[in-house]
Amino acid sequence: MKSKFCTIIHESIKEIDREGFNTIQDPHNPFLEYEYIDALESSGCIGPSTNWIPRYIVLYDRQKIIGSIVFFIKLDSYGEYIFDWEWARAYQRAGLRYYPKAVVAIPFTPTTGKRILVHPDYDFENCASIMIDSLMEFCSVENMSSIHCLFLDEQEMDLLTSKGFMPRITHQYHWHNREYSDFVDFLSDLKSSKRKQIRKERRSIEESDLEIKLLKGSEIEKEHIEAMWNFYCETNSRKWGNAYLNRRFFELIEEHFLHRTVMILAKKGDKYVGGSINFAKNSRLFGRYWGTTDHEQFLHFECCYYKLIEYAINNNVKIFEAGAQGEHKFLRGFAAVPIYSSHFIYEPSAKNAIKNYLEKERNYMKNLIISYNSQSPLKYLNKISSYNKYPGIKYV
Repeated sequence: MKSKFCTIIHESIKEIDREGFNTIQDPHNPFLEYEYIDALESSGCIGPSTNWIPRYIVLYDRQKIIGSIVFFIKLDSYGEYIFDWEWARAYQRAGLRYYPKAVVAIPFTPTTGKRILVHPDYDFENCASIMIDSLMEFCSVENMSSIHCLFLDEQEMDLLTSKGFMPRITHQYHWHNREYSDFVDFLSDLKSSKRKQIRKERRSIEESDLEIKLLKGSEIEKEHIEAMWNFYCETNSRKWGNAYLNRRFFELIEEHFLHRTVMILAKKGDKYVGGSINFAKNSRLFGRYWGTTDHEQFLHFECCYYKLIEYAINNNVKIFEAGAQGEHKFLRGFAAVPIYSSHFIYEPSAKNAIKNYLEKERNYMKNLIISYNSQSPLKYLNKISSYNKYPGIKYV
């Protein structure tokens, strides 16, 4: 069966057939769809002049696209959200070269989902194995130090472990829809003190002079995207950080990706003063970027959590991922969940050292997730004391 398949490594998404590429997509994660990757590439947010140099392994059955792994040649570890800076420093102390490395991930986007794409009519393990072998061969020939596959699902992690990759667990905070009928029903799952706090925060926004709008798809116009670009710039300027995205990226989202876009905008008079841009696909909702020029108390929670929880309930979204970091999310009904990644290290002594570290880290992280959820404001989580009994958590 393998003999009729072939892999080609492309350097640009534009070398790949759009329609064929979109037939192999994760049904619940939009960030590897052709239009999104093309927006990153065409805007120059990724590419040869950046530290995210893309390569596209595409598996063909004759002329038909049946699989893909999108990966990047990285010269640093920025924008990945699974941190390996200490590994890089250890390499440097040992006189070894850590960069370039290969990263299988979505740039600047800490969201879970399929990273190894296979057409649903084909055997996943067989096709994925062919592409992983191609990835490992490429990285060996190009003298990469390592391969890092980030924000995977469990099936992918298991397969990569069988291929010699080392599993890693970190954690995020995700909101789970327990078939709530409305926002009040969700609040009933929380402890009394947190219910009161959330009602107080929402009431503060309701009594302010702000108008909060939820816009999706064709309801989103150029002025809304322009406002969001300004908020994104404001956030980056306040954090003294480097903006990963540029204005052209936002324009391309407006041109080609509105069918996946959900925006929450706050308006004061005739001026937009804050908001968030988010993306949805079937049963998943992903919070991405937020900003404000007004700094109204509790506006962040309304735009980034509460309005989106309402959207999730009303649109049968099962899981809402609101991004990295977590204290504010945890206190407002988001559960601690494991995040899976897999790592292949070529240098033997470094591999052994990192393997030992990851074994200890996994045990620590499993206990940490249990501890966090035992103190959650979500009443049903307090009753779960075992890592592998919590829905959606895999024991590694």
